[in-house]
Amino acid sequence: MSPVTTAPTVDVHLETDWARRSLIADVRRGLGNRPLRIPPQWLYDERGSELFDLITRLPEYYATEAERSILQQQAATIAELTDADTIIELGSGTSDKTHTLLRAFTSTGQLRRFIPFDVSEATLREAATTLARDYPGLLVHGVVGDFHQHLTHLPSDGVPMVAFLGSTIGNLDHEERQAFLSVLFDQLGSGAWLLLGVDLVKPVDRLVDAYHDPQGITAEFIRNVLHVLNRELHADFDVESFDHVAMWDPLHERMDLRLRANGDHLVHVRDAELEVEVLDGEEIHVEISTKFRISTISTEIDHAGFQVRQVWTDPPGDVALLLAARP
Repeated sequence: MSPVTTAPTVDVHLETDWARRSLIADVRRGLGNRPLRIPPQWLYDERGSELFDLITRLPEYYATEAERSILQQQAATIAELTDADTIIELGSGTSDKTHTLLRAFTSTGQLRRFIPFDVSEATLREAATTLARDYPGLLVHGVVGDFHQHLTHLPSDGVPMVAFLGSTIGNLDHEERQAFLSVLFDQLGSGAWLLLGVDLVKPVDRLVDAYHDPQGITAEFIRNVLHVLNRELHADFDVESFDHVAMWDPLHERMDLRLRANGDHLVHVRDAELEVEVLDGEEIHVEISTKFRISTISTEIDHAGFQVRQVWTDPPGDVALLLAARP
């Protein structure tokens, strides 16, 4: 008898006006102090998501396909090494790369449930419906939330494996990473697993090329955050008067993405009741992307209480997947 398709369930932990209230709070905090900052999560409206998808297909941007290649080669081994009956994907989006894991785990018969976790309810619901259809017999339990606030709402029964891919953890600074890993450790029970994708340190010219492509797509992506503020909060940024800056920070071993003002600007963010003076040459910090050494990220994982059991890299050594156990 063929497995029966079960309709997905979705838990929503964000209030209806959560996004707007959070955006206003972030803008008041980030643009009301120096240095000026806009958190990177606001890059990803519909247009921003489209631009990021284009970035992942650029020849200069190696990370997405390199990680996908590791998953394709090692998914069966990951399923064999773990006894997980639940996969939890943080920042799941469309769960594109996760299909490789799902196929490997379902083929063993061990996978009972998939939990996609994402801040976008619309994207998650669409992906959950597709996944439930594509994997009959698999329970799909979506969770809509912000992983900075709602990790404690993750189901922790069974034997879960948390997949946090795409080197998203690199968007957090060291203190934020430690807090994130510690909360995750506390939420998961003994016997759980963590599958973490990270981007590795490499020659600076390759990194700069990846974040400042000649087509200008990354520049448009970073500037898009100003379009978001203009639209959502009735701001009046002159978007084209800000240049995209991608620089390597050797002290923290990370790319630092900023917007630099051409000329002096007096910006009104009406819905945040904020007036911002941006001086000629002043920069708005938008995103960091930390590049890791396997030894240092392993130490951070161990410090949170996990135990690294296996590390895989692609042949050039551009990215890595680390599998860690929660004792």
